[in-house]
Amino acid sequence: MANLKSIKSKILSYKKTGTVTHAMEAVSAVKMRKSQGRALSTRAYARAALRILSHIAGSIDVQRHPLVHKDPSKDITCIVLVTSDKGLAGSLNAAVIRKVLEFIKEHNLSPKTLEFICLGRRGYEFAQRNGYRVLHHMTNITDGVSELEVRDITGRITELQTSGDARKVYMAYTNFCSTFEQEPIMRQILPLRRQIIQEIVDGIVPEKGKYAAIATREGKHANGEGPAAYTMEPDAASVLAEVLPKLANVAVFHALLETKASEHSARMVAMKSATDKAKEMASSLTRTFNKVRQASITREVSEITSGIEAMK
Repeated sequence: MANLKSIKSKILSYKKTGTVTHAMEAVSAVKMRKSQGRALSTRAYARAALRILSHIAGSIDVQRHPLVHKDPSKDITCIVLVTSDKGLAGSLNAAVIRKVLEFIKEHNLSPKTLEFICLGRRGYEFAQRNGYRVLHHMTNITDGVSELEVRDITGRITELQTSGDARKVYMAYTNFCSTFEQEPIMRQILPLRRQIIQEIVDGIVPEKGKYAAIATREGKHANGEGPAAYTMEPDAASVLAEVLPKLANVAVFHALLETKASEHSARMVAMKSATDKAKEMASSLTRTFNKVRQASITREVSEITSGIEAMK
């Protein structure tokens, strides 16, 4: 009976776990759809803004702008690492951190020449654990990603560039491809170059996954093609000075939205897998429970029968 009680206790435990993970799956599914919709809805704006900036940058001399060219006073590389605050999201955080480690090894960077801005608790813990200097860290970023949060982050990284405190600024985040596929991305965002602008534009819509067809529906303009002539008032230089800082703002905003959509997608899939596994374990233990119970009943019947036979 003690064995039966133990098995029954495990069955109840797995069922309770399955109930919790199923609830978490449902919550993540709702958040995932909202994050996906928000990330996808910003892509058209981001592409248009970056395309205009690309055309402006190609039509006038922009080398004097500090976001484009600035002699760094320090040989420092800054990485803006975007991760989640919570776990239970499969390999989402591990994948982007692995991407950062590969980048560090490839460029032969050391803790003396590398600084981090960490957006998310998991990334901050990684940087602290490995002895890297963290200039700033932010947690509990809202799912909708507020304008105030984006401005704060963008202000910090543009200050690094304009002051010459960083040679280059990269952003490491997770790009949302589909519900079941997320891709870690490592992209330079400062100093700005025409090629970098084009890479950001091309990276806004993924090359693979469910939403890759968006690029096809957008046509030629999705690749930055289109009218090269713009009427700019009061002049191109003034427009550039006003619009160029928004490029970093758009890049940061988009990266945060992509990571949020990826996080909730990965968590929903992980919770669904956990729910299915809990059901499978509960079902397996139920069969074991029935077998043990059947064996116990058979043994008791056999003992009763043997006792009756002995009394004859």
